[in-house]
Amino acid sequence: MRITAVTCVKNEGPFLLEWIAFNRLIGVTDHLFYSNDCTDGTDRLLDALAARGIVQHLPNPARGRNYQMEALQDAEKQPLVREADWVWVADVDEFLNIHAGDHTIPALIEACGDPQAISVTFRFFANDDVDGFVDRPVIGQFTRSHNPDLWCGETAIEVKTLVRKDFPLHYYGAHRPFFKPSLPPRKRPRWTDGSGRKVPYRFLTAASRRSTRRFAAAGAREFATLNHYALRSLDSYMVKTDRGDVNRENRAFDDTYWRERNDPACLDTSIQRHLPALEKALAALKSDPRIAALHGEAVRLHKARRDTLLAQPGYRRMRAQLRAASKLPPAEEALLAELGLAP
Repeated sequence: MRITAVTCVKNEGPFLLEWIAFNRLIGVTDHLFYSNDCTDGTDRLLDALAARGIVQHLPNPARGRNYQMEALQDAEKQPLVREADWVWVADVDEFLNIHAGDHTIPALIEACGDPQAISVTFRFFANDDVDGFVDRPVIGQFTRSHNPDLWCGETAIEVKTLVRKDFPLHYYGAHRPFFKPSLPPRKRPRWTDGSGRKVPYRFLTAASRRSTRRFAAAGAREFATLNHYALRSLDSYMVKTDRGDVNRENRAFDDTYWRERNDPACLDTSIQRHLPALEKALAALKSDPRIAALHGEAVRLHKARRDTLLAQPGYRRMRAQLRAASKLPPAEEALLAELGLAP
């Protein structure tokens, strides 16, 4: 079975090898990377990996700022995607945590009854009070998240989707594929959640903007969860905000994104079942001197950017603000205040 992962990256150098190694452990056979405007060696590391046949690396074809959607349009034409049995569109901070069978994508597909698409629900992992970036697997460092069935007061949580080659594709979206609205009901795809249940009708048909990317999370995780490490360490989060061209010196910093994802209510270490094999796979990749050197360079540049940012008063204020921020998501804190139950 050929399974192609497609992703867009900018300055993700320190995290590339873990994501690639992890995906290969769970059954991904091919990786298609699009990069743009990298300053941390991400592109050089991807080029070296491509030269060894480990990934395919292309410059992002976007002419505007809609990098992901233009890349996905290009991906449809690429042999790695056209010849794949399944396509997995995801980001480098997203790890497919499969609970079925031998914890691989083929086991998930079998558990779900071999549908034409499987949408797996996000679980956002908190920062766990980790300040400093260290070059160790992300899945081993961060273990706490929100209630799996409730996020920011919402019962509907976003998904990412595995897509089978015979899906009646109109186009790939970042969270799910779309078929033409004119497709007759009898030809609509067989599409399940991470428990093998049919996805809700409004999600299937993209009946409204609110239902195009999410549905109720309760009961949707029996066979798989999508672990999303959007924050990682405080160091890495600062570098991430800088990567997005956010000028922290000249405007107030809004910590909403951080607070929405830094809810440590529940412990989940299930993905760490992969750690021993992951460590071996990473060691195998780094046994290539060129790959090891380029990974080391990306780590060095990541730390150097952190140091540059911390020399700026705005970023020092931001770091202090995030450290002090409430670990209750804003919506939940507002509800408690309304009920007179604020901590």
